[in-house]
Amino acid sequence: MTDLLDGILLVLNFQTLLVILVAALFGVFVGAIPGLSATMAVALLVPITFYMDPISSIAAIITTAAMAIFAGDIPGAYLNIPGTPASAAYVTDASALGRLGRVKECLGTNLICSVVGGLVGTLVLVLTAPKLAEFALNFSSYEYFWLAILGLSCAVFISAGSPLKGFLSLTLGLLLSTVGLDMITGTPRFTFDVPDLMAGINFIPVMIGFFALNEVISLYSRRRKAAASDSNSNDSNNGDEDTPKELDVPQQGSVFGEVPGHLRRYWKNMIRGSSIGVIIGALPGAGADLAAWIAYAVSKKTSKNPEAYGRGHIEGIVDASSANNAGISGAWVPSLVFGIPGDSITAIVIGVLYMKGMNPGPTIFLDNAAMAYGLFTAFFVANLVLIPIGYAAIRCAHVFAITPARLLMPIILAFCIVGSFAINNTMTDVWIMLACGVIAFFLNSANFPLAPAILGLVLGKILENNFMTSVIRANGDLTAFFERPISAVLGTLAILVLFFPLITRLWKYRHALKNRPARDKAPQDASMKNAALSGHNRHAND
Repeated sequence: MTDLLDGILLVLNFQTLLVILVAALFGVFVGAIPGLSATMAVALLVPITFYMDPISSIAAIITTAAMAIFAGDIPGAYLNIPGTPASAAYVTDASALGRLGRVKECLGTNLICSVVGGLVGTLVLVLTAPKLAEFALNFSSYEYFWLAILGLSCAVFISAGSPLKGFLSLTLGLLLSTVGLDMITGTPRFTFDVPDLMAGINFIPVMIGFFALNEVISLYSRRRKAAASDSNSNDSNNGDEDTPKELDVPQQGSVFGEVPGHLRRYWKNMIRGSSIGVIIGALPGAGADLAAWIAYAVSKKTSKNPEAYGRGHIEGIVDASSANNAGISGAWVPSLVFGIPGDSITAIVIGVLYMKGMNPGPTIFLDNAAMAYGLFTAFFVANLVLIPIGYAAIRCAHVFAITPARLLMPIILAFCIVGSFAINNTMTDVWIMLACGVIAFFLNSANFPLAPAILGLVLGKILENNFMTSVIRANGDLTAFFERPISAVLGTLAILVLFFPLITRLWKYRHALKNRPARDKAPQDASMKNAALSGHNRHAND
């Protein structure tokens, strides 16, 4: 009880509340700009957290992520351009409502559903994390090895696009994690005689390059292609080419006027979307983006009016926007309890927790119980702050939607360079950030998912350290990985996940073989029947 009160007091003070307020404004601004993700907002915030106390820094990250996920709906409704990947799931419905003059109704529903989803996810986090931590105290290096394997394999198959591309992206992250001194022999690996690489590659410059710098390069690449296309067609605009055209339809109604009716009609959808968000968010590598897509797909499949989806139907928006913020909270469950990031945002958070002395894992509730409860309190406060700040953002949405990217991108590039340098005060991190930004641009252009690479970098050290520790403890006997009950269950589950695509393909092939004789027999029976009929007809004619 004392730890709970101490945790609440760590958040409910003027300094932390001011940090939450400023972080909320920052998250709204970044999330409302088309193409800028919540992960990028958090990555840009990390260098500033170096100068904050642990609770303030974590509260700032939580608030920024929650606000950016919601704010991504604003350009989607106004411009048909999702501000964040999570908003892309229902952007067609949001923009259709905007064209009908119901953009305030759409964004008001988004806001309340996001708050409810975030609170449900936080409640699940509070109730499950301490219990899972008690269970995880029984874990040894064997269990953590299999957890790392499970997280990496889930990240490959859950990520959007081809599993092969996801696997190749994962191997890139694992390769980066091997840079530095070998933990057993102390031999430098892939350091190229650069002293700054002896300690390995810090994942924060990689994260900034992959998500922030990549967006800058991608934007200028799209602008160049658009300018070339306009010059070829001799059809150019007089205004800024990077400022999308806003809605000309006069917007009607109030922000919260229709929300109570929608909540009474679709309360089951909101609960279902929040549940899906928590479950999907807790899977390593999934996150709020995938949770929104799955929730929207389930909503459409179970709806009585599936044909209305994509034409301005509010039902799918309720499901997906509830899943968005619930997925953020759900991703913290494996991050806090096992030290395995649930998504790219919690991958950043794990690094911040280590820097602040709050080592993620089952002992966090023993060594830093007050800090852990302060983190839970920050989740509740951040989701409640979402209501007034989100309401103000909706009222001022016109300003966010028409901000020209040509003014914003140079500022983001400066943040990228300063943030990468500030981590270790070395230019090596800046060069790593620049190189990773260029690599991410080419990977993204070839439709390679970036999340598996980040998870490979974060989990690579955990995987290697626990594997080597386990092999040394077992004197090289690999059967020891299956001797402990929990380890055997996790190992079996990880192997099933790894071979799931192969098993599915074999099952489909076998099913096709079973049905083939029936399909082949049907034409033969039909031809024999036709032949018999023709013979009968000839006999009758004779």
